[in-house]
Amino acid sequence: MARTKVVVDPITRIEGHLRIEAQSENGRIAKAWSSSTQFRGIEIIMQGRDPRDAWAFTQRICGVCTVVHAVASCRAVEDALDIRIPANANTIRNLVHGMQFIQDHVIHFYHLHALDWVDVVSALSADPAATAKLAQTLSPWPNNGEAEMRAVQARLKKFVGSGQLGIFANGYWGHPAYKLPPEVNLLAVAHYLEALDWQRDVIRLHTVFGGKNPHPNFLVGGMASAINLDSTATINAERITDINSMIKHAREFVEQVYWPDLVAIAGFYKEWGAIGGGVPNFLACGEFPEADVRDLDKLYFPRGIILNRDLSTVHEYDHKKVQEFIHSSWYEYPQGADAGLHPFEGETIPKYTGPKAPWTYLQDEPKYTWMKSPRYEGHPMQVGPLSRMLVAYASGHQDVRELVGAALGKLKVGPEVLFSTLGRTAARGIETVLLARKMEQWMGELTGRIRNGDVATFTKDKWEPSTWPAKTQGYGYLDAPRGALGHWVQIENGKIARYQCVVPSTWNCSPRDAQGHEGPYEAALQDNHPLLDPERPLEILRTIHSFDPCMACGVHVLDAEGREVVEVKVQ
Repeated sequence: MARTKVVVDPITRIEGHLRIEAQSENGRIAKAWSSSTQFRGIEIIMQGRDPRDAWAFTQRICGVCTVVHAVASCRAVEDALDIRIPANANTIRNLVHGMQFIQDHVIHFYHLHALDWVDVVSALSADPAATAKLAQTLSPWPNNGEAEMRAVQARLKKFVGSGQLGIFANGYWGHPAYKLPPEVNLLAVAHYLEALDWQRDVIRLHTVFGGKNPHPNFLVGGMASAINLDSTATINAERITDINSMIKHAREFVEQVYWPDLVAIAGFYKEWGAIGGGVPNFLACGEFPEADVRDLDKLYFPRGIILNRDLSTVHEYDHKKVQEFIHSSWYEYPQGADAGLHPFEGETIPKYTGPKAPWTYLQDEPKYTWMKSPRYEGHPMQVGPLSRMLVAYASGHQDVRELVGAALGKLKVGPEVLFSTLGRTAARGIETVLLARKMEQWMGELTGRIRNGDVATFTKDKWEPSTWPAKTQGYGYLDAPRGALGHWVQIENGKIARYQCVVPSTWNCSPRDAQGHEGPYEAALQDNHPLLDPERPLEILRTIHSFDPCMACGVHVLDAEGREVVEVKVQ
């Protein structure tokens, strides 16, 4: 039996530092290990701070997830202090978060994941006229003409002719796992470039409601988004018109470019509907509260648990059943290495015991990552777009059921393909289409309330620490683009006593637990997974990128010894 050890370090086109090790046997992956190789410590930094400032610190966990930690943090503190935000604030949060989803998913498809399926160099041999003809059968997008395709091909030839591929460097071009015709490759490259400009335009919504991007401004108790239609210094009629234009532009690109491209490309890779499924359990904490309720009980995407791929039953999600383990992680617990701690009792105590030399195989170590192992009632769980769409589908969500059915019909495949690498990518596209449409409804609700004289975006209720209990705690959930996110805060005498985050990539990148259960990355790479050329592990990238990893979130700056890293003085 031919056995090969494969190390991919770092995995590129993600946020942060991820190392994948695998054992390949006769063209298949037999075992895999995922390791996040950088430690951070935002949770430690939070202790002793004003909880009303927590969103600003936790939002810096990541420069890609520019909204999600702020919203989860605000919800955690609002839960602890029993604050109910105004309907306008909730809708604005939905709009800001919704546009983050749309931008993030489109960027992921074209700029992080598409090159696992698209051979850029092959596009040089495409016939631009044939590419344009093909594009026009997929959608009415106006930039799909022959002239546009020739211009893109000419730009690409300059890259290749110079010997410097720039943004397309270091690809496994010519790999036998690539299957797209040259014309489809050229179309994808054209939209890759176009998406760069598109995303920069639509994300301006964040600057209107939040002042800037990345890291828009938020506020415990609502949003710092003053509304006055007659003022030039607030959200007024002109800015509302601009926002509506961004939302329209976002929906047109999603429906006429992103979604048709995804379906067209998926049609050439249907076999990936039986590869990379991995962990059969799925968790969605739900997202996008409906503003007319003004609380977190009615959600556009429902919360729930799917176990063993059984779509006949959606189990209730209860955050009290979440625990984090450190059996294979570079941490220690006062309660012992085999303890499982709920985040309200969680500890972030780093203790590196791994090898000193970077070329040492981590698979030979008992502990091999900075990721903890979250478990739900002892189960490893997948989180992300696929989990959300499965829970919504199984819950009878009409919008999800209709679009899932249409997608499966176009591809002429059954629902079993959802449990796969291809399924994760398709689910991301499905929810992007749904959110691009939903944004128009949310904006309509906001403008309707404004016309009726309701411009409240913040409540002062319980804002002052003198009104707070001496001790309190809260949980802030949020389903982020990459999956279920939880923030847990404990407040004592007006200050943060404990803060813990369990984030999507911690769920998905979690290492083996004491029972030997692999985390979702590891299990997916062991599920009928090919590896044609260990020297060019393209297939590993396909499956790992289908999760859209974010290591910065997963290991949440402080060095491993607790020393101050740098001090900056402002004059």
